[in-house]
Amino acid sequence: MLKEEVDQLLSKYNIVVKDLPKIKLTDPATKLLDAKEGDVLEIKRDSKTAGQYSYYRLVVK
Repeated sequence: MLKEEVDQLLSKYNIVVKDLPKIKLTDPATKLLDAKEGDVLEIKRDSKTAGQYSYYRLVVK
């Protein structure tokens, strides 16, 4: 996500980046996305009840 998008996300939920759920840098998904430590990833999932929804993860070592 772009810095501006992350700032909007944090502001929307009144949190700081360290409050986000974590995903390890060694996770296969982070390698596939070429993510770096400190990046915030937006992951979209389909749901039969909620349609499509997004969740967010902070990449950590």
